[in-house]
Amino acid sequence: MREVVLRIAPVLRLTRVSGAFAAVGNVWFVVLWTRANGAEDWSREIQTTPLWVLLAGGALAAAALYAFGSTVNDVVDSSRDRALKRDRPLAEGEASGEVAIFAAAGTLILSVLGATVFGTGAVVATLVLAALILAYNAAGRFVPGIGLVLLAVVYGGHMLAPNLGLRFLAPVWVIMTHALVVAWLAHRLGRKSPPLSGRAVTSMVVGWVLASVVLAGLAVRRDGIAPQWVPLTAVVSPGLLTLVYAALVVRRVMQIGPGPRLGSKIERYGALWLPLYGVAWLWGIGDSTGAIIMGGVAGAGFLGMTVLRELYGLAEHPAGYRV
Repeated sequence: MREVVLRIAPVLRLTRVSGAFAAVGNVWFVVLWTRANGAEDWSREIQTTPLWVLLAGGALAAAALYAFGSTVNDVVDSSRDRALKRDRPLAEGEASGEVAIFAAAGTLILSVLGATVFGTGAVVATLVLAALILAYNAAGRFVPGIGLVLLAVVYGGHMLAPNLGLRFLAPVWVIMTHALVVAWLAHRLGRKSPPLSGRAVTSMVVGWVLASVVLAGLAVRRDGIAPQWVPLTAVVSPGLLTLVYAALVVRRVMQIGPGPRLGSKIERYGALWLPLYGVAWLWGIGDSTGAIIMGGVAGAGFLGMTVLRELYGLAEHPAGYRV
């Protein structure tokens, strides 16, 4: 067992598959939301294709695109990681450049393959998102204010991939904003470099405002920012979840204090919160089945992160008996 884990661990760490559940949750939410609301009638594929096929294709497309982004990030940052962050597979030498190239190409192909379930529009959207991921890793990471906005736009845009004609866009805005705030908190409180200057924060806010205006414009052209067919309960629950996350971050800041460990926890909790928002939206409209499915995604993500961390630790530091 240990030999198997040692063989696959570098690839799993390179692609960060343990965090892909958040991306899967975003796509699954749009699928479940579209099928639960008759007003969301733009996507013929979602309305007519069996649910299990949609969920399988969505999981493949989302997880693979997430893994593609993670792999590209490690390839681009390999030189820097060798100096500052030796725990990454490429920096440690656990994975070679050839493995990284094959992983990036393979995950991109798989993401496009999964997107075909939702039609041509989803395939094009997936390729556009891949281009944004490349732009983020090539240039955005050197300008944190722009890079964080690009990252948030990728999260929001990923939700639109399965249903480009989504009428109720508030969940997309919430995920985009949440991703931006989490990335900003993790960068600032985690003391990542380069530090965020006042100009970078201003660029970040301006970028968020522009992206929000675009989403608001799309919403107005469709059914409005607050469609009548969406009950108030569907809006209140995500708001309460946001307050809970804020309280959790404050508590962790008081317990741990600023530093890389805090930044890592903020990112992990932030990823876990994404499918929980889906639970809140679906529960708010009375779709208990969809809410349970989304709850399962959150539970699987938490379990996956825990199990993989234990497996990594077991492989690198096997248990033994004291003499």
